[in-house]
Amino acid sequence: WGILINDEIEEKNQEDPPATAAEGEGAAGGVYRYIKGDLFTSEIFKVEIQNLPKYIGFNDLKKFLNKHGINPHKIKLFSKQMFAFVTFKNQEERDKAMKAVHGMQWKSKVLSVRLAKPKADPILKKRKQEEEAEGGQPGAKRAAGSQEGEEDEEEPLNIQIANAVTPGLTVPYEEQLKRKEKEVEGVLQKLTREIGNNNKAMLPWLFVQKEKYNKMCCPLEAIRPSPVQTEYRNKCEFVIGVGADGEDKTVGFRLGKYKGGSCAVVSPSETTHVSSEAKRIVQGFQQFIRTTPYAVYSPETYEGHWRQLTVRTSRIKQTMAIVFFNPQKLQEEEIEELKRNLRQYFTEGEGKESAITSLYFVRMGQRTSAGTEDLPCEHVTGEEWIHEELLGLKFRISPHSFFQTNTPAAEVLYSAVGEWAQLDQDSTVLDVCCGTGTIGISLAKRVKKVIGIELCQEAVDDAKANAEANGLTNVEFHCGKAEDVLPTVLNAVVSPNVTAIVDPPRAGLHSKVILAIRRAEHLKRLIYVACNAKAAMNNFIDLCRAVSNRVRGAPFRPVRAMAVDLFPQTMHCETILLLERVDYSSDTQTTET
Repeated sequence: WGILINDEIEEKNQEDPPATAAEGEGAAGGVYRYIKGDLFTSEIFKVEIQNLPKYIGFNDLKKFLNKHGINPHKIKLFSKQMFAFVTFKNQEERDKAMKAVHGMQWKSKVLSVRLAKPKADPILKKRKQEEEAEGGQPGAKRAAGSQEGEEDEEEPLNIQIANAVTPGLTVPYEEQLKRKEKEVEGVLQKLTREIGNNNKAMLPWLFVQKEKYNKMCCPLEAIRPSPVQTEYRNKCEFVIGVGADGEDKTVGFRLGKYKGGSCAVVSPSETTHVSSEAKRIVQGFQQFIRTTPYAVYSPETYEGHWRQLTVRTSRIKQTMAIVFFNPQKLQEEEIEELKRNLRQYFTEGEGKESAITSLYFVRMGQRTSAGTEDLPCEHVTGEEWIHEELLGLKFRISPHSFFQTNTPAAEVLYSAVGEWAQLDQDSTVLDVCCGTGTIGISLAKRVKKVIGIELCQEAVDDAKANAEANGLTNVEFHCGKAEDVLPTVLNAVVSPNVTAIVDPPRAGLHSKVILAIRRAEHLKRLIYVACNAKAAMNNFIDLCRAVSNRVRGAPFRPVRAMAVDLFPQTMHCETILLLERVDYSSDTQTTET
């Protein structure tokens, strides 16, 4: 629910694409308007690959393309129909892929490639369908939709938004925990089958494990609950739009996703997972923007200014607000005056009650690249960071830095990681995707050395400052993509006792990282912290699969697993999986702890 716009939804569409965006707009009521030249969307660099082999999966196709030097932005595979939509970040990469793949043979199939039509804008498409359904008669729409509208009105907005952002709210917490544990059990059972399919040498061991652990490859320990179940989020991203109640300039959460044709926003005032401090800031900020002449940004028309408000809070009562604003064609003097007004409002005016300790302003224009993480944050007033205490340690947090969103539950998570890592004073810890350094720093006093790797420069700067603030001298951090940095770091580590702890984003680790870990045979133990165990499945399989020309180094195998609930009232949880390197020189292998 933190995503503002999702205009990158692929689906099969057999119609020929319009020759130009203008032609598409005229032919389809503007449903392709979003592909105009000054916006980024990979939909404008989209191809359809036909005649794919049977039984291939998403990962197979991605690896096939990567093998031939092709880097897709998004892939949508229709395996039964044996075709896929693939998008790219620019025309050069798209054209390169078309030239390379067209006519290529893969598993006895000769592939063909053609340009594909962009996905229609969901809201405009929905509106067009409604117009067609009503036959052009406005009265017909109201009559046909009256019954549906009456049904919608029966459910108050506070219930609708609760169902959207905290769908488990009406489920007793113990039952939520049971469901999440059952979900992880299913993931482990699937992983067990996949290991058997990809590493026949492990089948005898798997047979024994499955008998012991309910068809799982390792024991699943009891889920650890969150110490708090309400007001636990220390970071929330609020959209700014027209309220579901008709109020303009509303700050809150969307009732539905943009791809579902919904832009309506509801205040977070009655949500249970948002802190009272964040709600107070939202209310104060909403009052401020309603006094300004600037409209909310519309993802449908690309007009307007106010886009998003991100709020970060800490247990020591520090708060950071990050305002996202589309400058459109405003003069620099107007933007500077707006920032002065923001500063005055939150430091001397009515917004002073919001108690913001750090305020930032971000110019978020039409996207010209695939991401917005590198947008510069302009410091408006207050401290440059907020600070948090975790496991008796102090951490500073910058606007873009990653920090677990539930601090008390993060303490439970990191304590479990420390228990499982089996560390001593001779150990070296590799903290991959380390964010502000929380995991590595929490373990540093128990080991010889900690080496952190993180993509975000802001987070690396925070991690270094956090190590210094906690009096640690055996910690170092490297900034860069894990797939680029990790191989060099691994080669430089000479310690006989190396443990890697990886806590990657939802999509998991790049395959190059997994291959580097497999090759580094002095790395005997790996703890994988997954915020989405299903999405990490390919990583798990590659860590355990048999040695091949592509995958060098003895495989790992799962030893322990556990779920930790960081997201009460939702369907999500974190999963910890401990894997140990298979020692082929020994007949006795560790099968449990």
